[in-house]
Amino acid sequence: MSDAYRYQELESWLERCITELRWREGERLPSIRTLCRERGLSKATVQHALQRLEVRGLVEARPKAGYFVSVRSSDFGQPLSRARIEAPRPVSVSDLLLDIMGRSAAFDLLPELRCGDLPPGIVALNRAIGRALRRPAQGSFQYYDEPAGDQGLRAQLALHLCRRGWRVEPEQLCITSGCQNALFLALMASCKRGDVVAVESPGFYGVMQLIEHLELQVIEVPTGNNNSGMDIDALEEVLKRWKVRACIVSPAFATPGGALMPESAKRRLLGLADQYDLAVIEDDIYADTAFGPVPDPLKALDDEGRVILCSSFSKSLSRDLRLGWISGGRWHERILQLKLVTQLASSRSLQQGVAEFMADGGYATHLRRQRNGLREQRDQLVAMLGRWPGQVRVGVPQGGLAVWAEMPSTVDTLEVYPKALEQGVVITPGPLFSASGQFRNCLRISFAHIWNDARRDALDLLPGLLGLQSGNSR
Repeated sequence: MSDAYRYQELESWLERCITELRWREGERLPSIRTLCRERGLSKATVQHALQRLEVRGLVEARPKAGYFVSVRSSDFGQPLSRARIEAPRPVSVSDLLLDIMGRSAAFDLLPELRCGDLPPGIVALNRAIGRALRRPAQGSFQYYDEPAGDQGLRAQLALHLCRRGWRVEPEQLCITSGCQNALFLALMASCKRGDVVAVESPGFYGVMQLIEHLELQVIEVPTGNNNSGMDIDALEEVLKRWKVRACIVSPAFATPGGALMPESAKRRLLGLADQYDLAVIEDDIYADTAFGPVPDPLKALDDEGRVILCSSFSKSLSRDLRLGWISGGRWHERILQLKLVTQLASSRSLQQGVAEFMADGGYATHLRRQRNGLREQRDQLVAMLGRWPGQVRVGVPQGGLAVWAEMPSTVDTLEVYPKALEQGVVITPGPLFSASGQFRNCLRISFAHIWNDARRDALDLLPGLLGLQSGNSR
């Protein structure tokens, strides 16, 4: 048989194996070397067959990892329900969020579960921080760090952001105590009590906490149907009807669904910011979790100083670090003053340890490992959700730590929350991501942790608790 037919034969065989679930969604195919040996084919023939399957969307190639079965489902591409646009309102954060955070359950079904060794990146990070703590301080331990933060860390962050397409100087950055602290400073600098802030819906519940604390009002702007972030047409409608002072967006893999805003939408957003005199607060915390190319920040397109970029290492490195950064544009000097008043200074040794970790290449190496692991965990989660009974719609994000699952309208995730707790499982109900209590039939489900047997068992409990029925199957 000629090579022209042999690659077609291999292509058909691989497709049949995928269809018959020999390899499930997200699972790795045999290596090219293995296929060559077992099927008696040349490397070029095997590569040709795999490339044809990749073009058809059946498999995907991952650098230095091989070929994997693509994650796909007939329902996953359908539009999810959109939020309603309602008048601005004060915010009241529910006790449910305090309960979830009190259980350390923001990104885990089983928060009490502690298992496995530390990732190599975290081991290297801890060593770098340890060296910084042991380094002769020459009296610096008796002095506060400057409000903007350690110069060395800001220089490393500037290099990191330059690689993402934004040429920034260390002087344009200020170190904060995490991204939540950065968002707090951004809102304090750009708004006053009673101002209206536009947010994505569904959106980050931590933002709702800040808006409530600062006695601001919130207006929810729906996200687009194609997982592309805030609907800019809807935002424009809002701006025509109400005076909005600031807009908070997460262009890169926004929680809860991992939406990614296209560049055309980013440019329209900045145009509206100029037209309506908005502060645009960019929550960039998930960008470094990208499974493919890391998107440029919205701030890279900002020529008028209207974007306040906020981020941290919490999602890409360690939630325990509590180190973030902010670049305030036209509000930057005000932000430095507010940091001095509210925090005074950041830990110098911690900053120096992280700066050394970045300079030695530890952060870049950690990100490569983490992205591969997160993508595999996402694929496993989506495959498991694809086997749930009932009509369940799920977005498939290209970064971030979670998926957004929408169940039939008869499901009430708030009612399910205490029932799940009785089984030792903590869910994150949809209404947490809305100031007006929308999305009662939705869940954010995390893939931040390895899917061991205990977490798989916890996930398998949910369809029964949610009342999903096989009779409503797709």
